[in-house]
Amino acid sequence: MSVDTSGGHPEMDYEEHERTYRGFVRISVVTTVLIVATLGLMALFLV
Repeated sequence: MSVDTSGGHPEMDYEEHERTYRGFVRISVVTTVLIVATLGLMALFLV
């Protein structure tokens, strides 16, 4: 994905912003997978 930074603020650190966003998405995906796995195991063993 390419971001056009020509119209942005010169002090904006776009590389750091992209890195932070990718980290947030990664943590969100991992958390979602863990929650689904936990619910699946609960359904299997507790019902």
